[in-house]
Amino acid sequence: MSRFGRLASVWIALSLSACAASLGAPRPYPLSSDGWTPQVAELRSVSLGLPGGTQLADGVTFAGGLQISAAPTSPLHSLSDLKLTGDGGFVTVSDTGDLVRGDIRLDAGGRLAGLDHFRSRRLTLQDGAAISDKSDGDAEGLTITPSGDLLVSFERRHRIWNYGPPSALKTQPSPVRSPDFAFTENDGMEGLAIAPGGWRVSGEAGGVWDCAAARCTVVSAPPATPIPDSEYRITGLDRDPSGAGWFVVQRLYRAPIDMRARVRRMTPDGTLGPVLIELKLPGTTDNFEGIAAEMRNGRTRLYILSDDNFNPAQRTLMLAFDLR
Repeated sequence: MSRFGRLASVWIALSLSACAASLGAPRPYPLSSDGWTPQVAELRSVSLGLPGGTQLADGVTFAGGLQISAAPTSPLHSLSDLKLTGDGGFVTVSDTGDLVRGDIRLDAGGRLAGLDHFRSRRLTLQDGAAISDKSDGDAEGLTITPSGDLLVSFERRHRIWNYGPPSALKTQPSPVRSPDFAFTENDGMEGLAIAPGGWRVSGEAGGVWDCAAARCTVVSAPPATPIPDSEYRITGLDRDPSGAGWFVVQRLYRAPIDMRARVRRMTPDGTLGPVLIELKLPGTTDNFEGIAAEMRNGRTRLYILSDDNFNPAQRTLMLAFDLR
């Protein structure tokens, strides 16, 4: 979200304490003619930073972290959501209208060690033309349906579009059902995840809906007074792979540099459970907007991703956590 681009330069000095050794550039992806463009990034291992910043609930362990750095004009910036493709890969979307894919590399102990094969392509409008206007391309959420279709939610011009399978994207997306609610321009459908019979949507300023082809049903009504930036708001949502609800990532921002994030469970009725992960200064933190979950060796593995807003005072981070 662009309003978080106001972070002061002191943010850089504080956040550098979390940096570790550089991992260099990931392995390149072969050139192809399928519409995807290879991208280059530098990776840097990150820890959880100084003591007193991170709080993990019992049974939650840190499983590695990476900073993704790319050229100023690269599409590997302002990444707004994250989902796993089930084959060791991930897909993410930017709030400038780019779709990005890559592969997750783990070390022998299963910790996050690297990201490879970055490639991107421009999202398109319903007429097949590449998105060129920020108001058309402010993508904030995505999910992959059980049938393999990629759904993307947009704000400013609020809608959810179906782009088909990531391996064979449609150039002419089709609209799917979205909540019948008057979202404000920059407070739209940040959370998008699969749900029984359809997809679950959460609004950044509040509200949760379960949608299917025929209708959207209110799970939790938006509050009369929208949740402000200075309080925790849901910015990402993914289905618990056990089927017992969802995981959400929330973000709080208070000027000039108080940026916090936390992860919680959401029940089918929209209730949020205890905090599982909390990130704040002087530890590693940033503008976290994406979350993805999978089962690994009997545990739930969570990945969270931050949106750097094309701002050099912020970072694109991917952090991994295991839940017992």
